[in-house]
This record gives sequence, C-alpha cells and structure tokens, in this order.
Amino acid sequence: MKKPPPGTAERIAKMTFASVYPHYVTKVEKKGRTKKELHEVIKWLTGYDEKKLKSLIKDEVNFETFFKKAKLNPNAHLITGVICGYRVEEIEDPLIQQARYLDKVVDELAKGKKMEKILRTE
Repeated sequence: MKKPPPGTAERIAKMTFASVYPHYVTKVEKKGRTKKELHEVIKWLTGYDEKKLKSLIKDEVNFETFFKKAKLNPNAHLITGVICGYRVEEIEDPLIQQARYLDKVVDELAKGKKMEKILRTE
C-alpha cells in the first residue's frame, strides 16, 4: 500500500472547501453534467443540502471542519477505485480518505456514470 507524502493530511485539512468547489463545478459542467447533480452527490456523501453547502462556502470552512460536521453516508465505504494514484478503500487516514471519496464521486459524475451507481443504490 502506497503512503501519501508527509504533510498530505495537514494540507488537505487546511484547504478550504470553497477553494475546491468551483473546480468541481467546472469539471462536471465541462462533461455535460449539472451543478444540481453535483450537489446531489455531495449531499449523498456528506448530508449537506444546498443551503448548508452555500453557508460552508461562504464561511470558507476547511476540509477538516467540512468532514467533521458531515454525516458521512453509511455506504461511503462502497466507494472504491483509484483517485490521485491511490486506492480510496486502502487510504488509512480518515480525512484523506473522505476527501478522496468526494473526489471520486465527483470524478464518476464527470465521467458520465449513472446516478444510481454513483449513489451506490444498486
């Protein structure tokens, strides 16, 4: 199992959700998906509705706070595969794993996967 470089957890913890969110929007819209669909996958993973997302962005919360306050979906562990060169299911640090879960579902949305598959309802 490949270990992330030292300092990765700290870097992710301090990064604000607001700084990454526009990249998620651009990524999915460029591939023909919508902001509404993006919000749906974020809500599935974190429990955050549109109003809460807007407030987290406005308050510029960092990822540590973002995931601490989230109600992670009980099926999040079903998110598997490689993102940023790491198998998400093998990442030991909970914060890095949660951030990569988010990256992975956004990636799946951008790649055109069916919503039922992304939301692990099948």
